[in-house]
Amino acid sequence: TGKDKIIKFAGCYHGHQDSLLVAAGSGLATLSLPGSKGVPEGAVKNTLIATYNDLESVKKHFEEHDDIAGVIIEPICGNMGVVIPQDNFLVALKEYLQTKGALLIADEVMTGFRSKFGGAQELLGVEADITCLGKVIGGGFPVGAYGARNEIMQEVAPLGGMYQAGTLSGNPIAMAGGISTLTELKRQHPYAQFNKTALTLENILLDTAKKYEVALVVNRFGSMMNPFFTKGKVTNFKEAQTSDTKKFAIFFWEMIKNGVFLPPSQFEAWFLSSAISKRDIKKIAIAVDKAMLAVSKM
Repeated sequence: TGKDKIIKFAGCYHGHQDSLLVAAGSGLATLSLPGSKGVPEGAVKNTLIATYNDLESVKKHFEEHDDIAGVIIEPICGNMGVVIPQDNFLVALKEYLQTKGALLIADEVMTGFRSKFGGAQELLGVEADITCLGKVIGGGFPVGAYGARNEIMQEVAPLGGMYQAGTLSGNPIAMAGGISTLTELKRQHPYAQFNKTALTLENILLDTAKKYEVALVVNRFGSMMNPFFTKGKVTNFKEAQTSDTKKFAIFFWEMIKNGVFLPPSQFEAWFLSSAISKRDIKKIAIAVDKAMLAVSKM
């Protein structure tokens, strides 16, 4: 684009890259840090912060700056807890960016092949200009990938001037693991079962919280989910931060005591896998009951 600035959303994490380690969600939020030490001021001077689900906050930046190259976003946020786009937010964002000649970059490292074989973009009816992928596509091995419209990919060396290389690029073991995983996902197509299992767990959390009069909101997108110990809706990072992290800590440790291991942060997404059985769900339900009881005694 020939422009320097990029917009990201508060609470979204896009890897350990200096220019994007601003208001970056889960890890920093868990430790109550605004940013990471060691990131020089110059590295973030071209990074602008907007509010997720708030198109006006994006428009304001465009009104104030004429050198914005694009917007990077998690289609479904997973690093401020799971936060879902409201009121066709992504579609409206893409349409607006097109009027400005700016690119939409979708970070589907979490959602790619997880919520549907075509990722969150397929489910939400939006197509980004550039898509980043990881996690699932490696079948458990470290891997990252990106793709874009043809004219953008033509800019990547050796066809264009954007140099990209790495010691482990195209690593044979990671590629073999990824191909096998994607082949099985396409063959089994477990997404309906993922959704069914996740809905069951969502109801267990909500029903048990109600039983013990614990304020709880559950955000879920397919097999990604997150409980927030708060009363109101959670649609952005500021609202996610209203969650009672002390209650989450009690809940987390009680779940551990009862043999259920969760991500150790209020702001980390939960992921379900095809390996979870009905027997596992029963065990989780028992653990949730004990954990919610402990939370209710705070």
